Amino acid sequence: MRRLPRVAANGEHVLTVDLGTSGPKVALFTLDGHLVDGDFEPVELLLSPGGGAEQRPAEWWNGAVTATRRLLERAPVPVDDVAAVSVTGQFSGTVPVDREGCPLADAIIWMDSRGAPQIRRLVGGRVRVAGYEPRKLRTWVKLTGGAPGRSGKDPLAHILWLEEERPDVARRTFKYLEPKDWLNQRLTGRFCSTIDTIVLHWVTDNRDPHRVDYHPDLLALTGLRREQLPDLVRAVDVVGPLLDGPARELGLPAGLPVIGGTGDVQSAAVGSGAVRDLEGHVYFGTSSWVTCHVPFKKTDLLHNVASLPSPLPGRYWVADEQETAGACLEWLRDQVVYADDGLGEHPAPADALARLDRLAETVPAGSDGVIFTPWLNGERTPIEDHTVRAGWHHQSLRTTRAHLVRSVLEGVALNTRWLLGCVERFCGRPFPSLRFIGGGATSSTWSGILADVLDRPIERVADPFQANGRGAALLAALALGRLDVDEIGRAVQVTETVWPDPAHRRVYDEAYRELRNLYRHNRATHRRLEQVR
Repeated sequence: MRRLPRVAANGEHVLTVDLGTSGPKVALFTLDGHLVDGDFEPVELLLSPGGGAEQRPAEWWNGAVTATRRLLERAPVPVDDVAAVSVTGQFSGTVPVDREGCPLADAIIWMDSRGAPQIRRLVGGRVRVAGYEPRKLRTWVKLTGGAPGRSGKDPLAHILWLEEERPDVARRTFKYLEPKDWLNQRLTGRFCSTIDTIVLHWVTDNRDPHRVDYHPDLLALTGLRREQLPDLVRAVDVVGPLLDGPARELGLPAGLPVIGGTGDVQSAAVGSGAVRDLEGHVYFGTSSWVTCHVPFKKTDLLHNVASLPSPLPGRYWVADEQETAGACLEWLRDQVVYADDGLGEHPAPADALARLDRLAETVPAGSDGVIFTPWLNGERTPIEDHTVRAGWHHQSLRTTRAHLVRSVLEGVALNTRWLLGCVERFCGRPFPSLRFIGGGATSSTWSGILADVLDRPIERVADPFQANGRGAALLAALALGRLDVDEIGRAVQVTETVWPDPAHRRVYDEAYRELRNLYRHNRATHRRLEQVR
């Protein structure tokens, strides 16, 4: 359990639930986005052979209830001062539910790639361009702005996998819901999704961001039935009042408005404060991304980047995602440095990540040539390859644990540079600076490495660990009419700007070239090894 910092409370507040992969973070924010207090409850990640990644929805709910009750017991805000509930959370997941909203199986989350064979059959044909049948591809790009990823990690792939591999579950399913939408259903009893969250089902016409809806041609193309899918609302719409039962469990007044909300990638775009067109931000959580809002609908299939409907009404945002960022550091902590395997004498201390941070500072930029490729769960962007895997390269007898630690931080940053180039070309201009949010932004060491690797000023915002929750709170303020979109940028405080060190440019330029070379020269090996498994 992690307790988050407090500030003085005044005015009306929003209770936010940010359902991350590691567990739900709950927080109280003022209606202008200032964090009052927050709490966190971890949940288990269930990994299985063949690319399976699942979680138990009951653990999501129980974790949210536990963290909320702890928060409300100590928070300097009376319960009656909570004006709304707003949920955000992991994007691109699937919860099959019955007519009562009860899960019929564990949730398939964004990391799960078991649907790759099904999705590749769907998008392919006798003639293929980059794996897609041209007429199908043209339909998807024209109507949605993108196309289903061939890695099998989109909800469309999850559903196709369930219908083929778990027909017992598929037959009983009333609706397929995203994780955030399942929580909203628990809160309100309503089966709905938001126009920005539903997009990775690839069945909505997104040509006009003011009028997004399911399209019959896309439903026919995918084989999905409209009745399997939730009704659509906006992220800034009120889904419904908080029901009596969930209200009692959470310790909140019944009848509070529950906001439509959005996925974590989209809420982070709001919570970063970089909401004007072509203002960029970097997020390092379990996964990572580089994104911004743009005034156009566009698709880059080669690098898996597209502009899709934003939670901000009438806007588009740049959609992309790298699979593992903070997850690399957590893997290093839990499986290498403090592995619970009988070799070590002590479990990981509470400040383990801070210790790793300090250790990384003892090694020069470039880790004396050691490179870590951060592909622990395959990759989506800037290349879509679910078989590529991580590794350390160029170790020697002089390589120390400190080198390995720093190289993990650098490897994530180097991969982010690859994606940054794709996003900037997509936008048609470089970002003069980038906001930095997510748990990774709490690290001063990682912030400095990121500035050096990207050669951009990095703006660290207040409470970066709660950027998703802040975005959810700001969307609630928009829904309640307490805030305008133009005020969001002023509401988010930048606490520090980290400038790149020119002395490190050459070593990171060389490391970046070699990271890309390592992918190019080893991708076939990764593909063969994955087939052997």
